[in-house]
Amino acid sequence: MPEENRGTTTLPTPEKTGYGPVFAVREFRAVFLAHALSLLGVVVSEIALTVLVYGLTGSPLLSALVFALGFLPYLVGGTLLSGVADRFPPRRVLVVCDLVCAGCAALMALPATPVAALLVLRCLIAAVSPVFSGTRMATLTDILGDGDLFVLGRSLLRIVSQSAVLVGFGLGGVLLTVVSPRGALAVTLGTFLASALLLRLGTRRRPARAGGGAIVRYSLSGARQVLADRRIRALLLLLWVPPMFVVAPEALAAAYADEAGVGTAWIGLLMCAMPVGTIAGELYAGAALSPAARSRIVLPLAGAGLLPLLVYPFHPGLGWILLALVLAGSAGAYTLGLDRWFVDAVPEELRGRAMTVHTAGLMTIQGVGMALAGAAAEFWAVSTVVGGVGVLGTLCCLLLAVEVRRTGRTGGVEGVERKGAAEWPGKGPGRRPGKALEKGANIDTRDGADHDMTGR
Repeated sequence: MPEENRGTTTLPTPEKTGYGPVFAVREFRAVFLAHALSLLGVVVSEIALTVLVYGLTGSPLLSALVFALGFLPYLVGGTLLSGVADRFPPRRVLVVCDLVCAGCAALMALPATPVAALLVLRCLIAAVSPVFSGTRMATLTDILGDGDLFVLGRSLLRIVSQSAVLVGFGLGGVLLTVVSPRGALAVTLGTFLASALLLRLGTRRRPARAGGGAIVRYSLSGARQVLADRRIRALLLLLWVPPMFVVAPEALAAAYADEAGVGTAWIGLLMCAMPVGTIAGELYAGAALSPAARSRIVLPLAGAGLLPLLVYPFHPGLGWILLALVLAGSAGAYTLGLDRWFVDAVPEELRGRAMTVHTAGLMTIQGVGMALAGAAAEFWAVSTVVGGVGVLGTLCCLLLAVEVRRTGRTGGVEGVERKGAAEWPGKGPGRRPGKALEKGANIDTRDGADHDMTGR
């Protein structure tokens, strides 16, 4: 198939709400399975690498760095390399990213690889991940269009990411009872290679969205364009800020269990409750709500999603704490409607860079949120910190909700969605209401020139 033939997949027209029409798209099935495999590889490699580094050094600090280094390079990779997502054919980018990660896993599995090299290789995987994720997100608009199928496809990938937190660590722990940490890293190599093969054989060749100029300059230019647009910036912040606050209870789960005087078994429950709520909320919103309904719940859920955390300072029973965490996680369903607004606001030629910036910012800000929560817990009780996070986070989210509503009032995407239309008039996979943005038209308010805890 010629490289220059972009051609979108012939999409089923969803006559009812649910995920079935998304799985009817052959290319999406390949992307979905590849995502599950590569994500499993990332999770298993994190566990195996942590155990390996601790076994080699006996240092809790160095073993903890394995997880920290999964966040830190995101900002660098997502900022300086975001242009890769638009400059090169997307399938090639996805396959090469998987092969780079496979190469890193292979080197990690070698007995002669020293600890310093293990940490550097972990950084390299983390730096590649935002490029991979951003390219895949942008490619979904080619595969599924930029309407409701895209929203549901993104939802399914997030559900896989949350499920990986619940299942992957358990599988990794079981795997390490059978093989050595380096043997587990060899299994990770296989998952990355399988993902690359699925993407190579299961998706179509499509041309690059744009090009020209040095890659770093091109990447920084795209980041500036994304962040300078008032509407896009407001949507990005609403995608970033709630996760920044909502990670606090998970980051402080062990400390809270100690404060409450309960056993270590409760730590696992405290860490699993929020992902369970997130998965349940996503599944319900995707399967039971119409596109218009998902659009209507965005701002209420984003504004009120952190309120359940206010129960912490009252020291209720752990059953109530678990319920609060499930409710806070389920509020993550606001992202389904927000994803639609975001993709409609971003010009097509900027999508790869915008999606990469989104991924990099999301992972970075969650790492910042964890660090700040931990620092605050050095001075105040964990229950007080989590309750304070609920108050401060709610105030920030309400302010962002007001900004998102304000930027949608002058003819932007949200303003059209508020009319209640589930689909754009005359919309097809190749059309969207934001076309005027691609020509530089100022149809929305501008002020310038232009929980998922895994990166995959």
